[in-house]
Amino acid sequence: MGELMLGNKAFARGLYEAGCSVVSSYPGTPSTEVTEEAAKYDEIYCEWAPNEKVAMEVAFGASLAGKRSFCGMKHVGLNVAADPLFTCSYTGVNGGMVICVADDPGMHSSQNEQDSRHHAIASKIPMLEPSDSAEAYEFAKKAFELSEEYDTPVIIKMCTRVAHSQSIVEPGERVEPAAKPYEKNIAKYVMMPGNAIRRHPVIEERTGKLIALAESCEFNRVEMGDTALGIITSSTSYQYAKEVFGDKACILKLGMVNPLPEKLILDFAAKVDKLVILEELDPIIENHCKALGLCVTGKDVFPMEGEFSQSVVAQKLGMAVPESKTLDEQLPNRPPVMCAGCPHRGLFYTLSKNKCTVLGDIGCYTLGAVAPLSAMDMTLCMGASISSVHGFNKALGQESEGRTVAVIGDSTFMHSGMTGLANIAYNQSNSTVIILDNSITGMTGHQQNPTTGYNIKGDPAGKIDLEALCRAMGFQRVSVVDPYDLAECDRVLKEELKAAEPSVIISRRPCALLKYVKHNKPLVVAEDKCKGCKSCMRLGCPAISIKNGKAAIDTTLCVGCGVCSQLCGFKALEHAE
Repeated sequence: MGELMLGNKAFARGLYEAGCSVVSSYPGTPSTEVTEEAAKYDEIYCEWAPNEKVAMEVAFGASLAGKRSFCGMKHVGLNVAADPLFTCSYTGVNGGMVICVADDPGMHSSQNEQDSRHHAIASKIPMLEPSDSAEAYEFAKKAFELSEEYDTPVIIKMCTRVAHSQSIVEPGERVEPAAKPYEKNIAKYVMMPGNAIRRHPVIEERTGKLIALAESCEFNRVEMGDTALGIITSSTSYQYAKEVFGDKACILKLGMVNPLPEKLILDFAAKVDKLVILEELDPIIENHCKALGLCVTGKDVFPMEGEFSQSVVAQKLGMAVPESKTLDEQLPNRPPVMCAGCPHRGLFYTLSKNKCTVLGDIGCYTLGAVAPLSAMDMTLCMGASISSVHGFNKALGQESEGRTVAVIGDSTFMHSGMTGLANIAYNQSNSTVIILDNSITGMTGHQQNPTTGYNIKGDPAGKIDLEALCRAMGFQRVSVVDPYDLAECDRVLKEELKAAEPSVIISRRPCALLKYVKHNKPLVVAEDKCKGCKSCMRLGCPAISIKNGKAAIDTTLCVGCGVCSQLCGFKALEHAE
């Protein structure tokens, strides 16, 4: 019986049925649920790794041991894992190894819009691209077979719409293949130059075999219709093409997007009058078709950026745009803000009040850049805040040392902040680093990390002591503050910025949304005391507003953190009796 499944859940079901034994990932929207769903199966060992590079190396190790393995990440995470990615292409596998990378066209939760197909091409690793949940399920199973038959890792590229949409899946039973015995093979697995140079021709031969496979494999299919128009497409773009044209166009639907077929495309092109390439982001398929000598319509019509839709496809091809309903009134903008009671708010208020230059990082605390706090000057990639503050202070010296800080979350610090901190300790810039420890990986939905003391299933696990770690890395000045205590935050920040040596401040309080956190009663406004000065509004807390010239608190949002009351000189914000 069919089941309606989220794309990521269907992917995890495919891993389970294929007999996957080991899963190691780092959470990253929109890929996170694949691993969360896989962790529900007791037959699969699952873990959150400190970062994507570690996750891929764990998956490779399990494959080397002869078990089927998986690692998952978002598109920018594949950059972090690129080092093992490119080399395990050379080594090949023992047990099947599948890699999920989830792209984010439209940048719903990402700092760039890169196209992961480039990684597949550059690393010479086959890539499959499902267009719905059923294909995510099937491709996950088939990818292991492909991996073992062709001695290669296999990448499956998801995207936001496929990962987070639902369609019908017909689940089956788990079939766990016998583990392949591990056999020592220095020439294959020890990638020193003398061995690696002999592996390169093997990879080129493999690519030739995969191109031959692409010509007739089950992942690519032709759907014939009106031969006046032919569309070559993949992923969600296939769904948009079907919604706009139905059976009124011929479609070559590519499920294997690396390597791309040649004869299949040429034969398809010969059957249609006009050829359109429909793909989000970069012109990978389009450039391949042009290299085959074909005249195509592609990025000369369709945008290079953002998500497509059936409306975009119809409009760009001169078709009638499907009817849609719009709201009669223009809604006001609602920019994202930190939650009411967010422990980061008090710390960012302190940084803003002290007019600090703040080099930021990747996490929900990146919202510290949003007005009215506006307390962030830079966000680049995971871990970059610490490395960047070192470079910033080395460039400007005393001009910046007393007013510049780096901020980084606890999970992000474990991901890639430690090496930057080691650089500060080793090369001695007078830099202040603030670790925002909210006891969880917040941005991607409350996953555990090496500082929380719990594993992916919520069981007790090894716990890293941040204070001891920072001291062991060479920092003499390590302070811990409660971000709800504005006076203490202000005192410690000033003290560490004045110090003539590197320092770490740990701002520690659990995320306000964690289920175990017990909140105080909401605050109330004593209207006779409130002067309407709006000092409380400087926090940007969504629970506070101004009504009839006075402060108002939404008691359904307020968690009683009391930070706002510390800003009120008239004592108008009180805890309810």
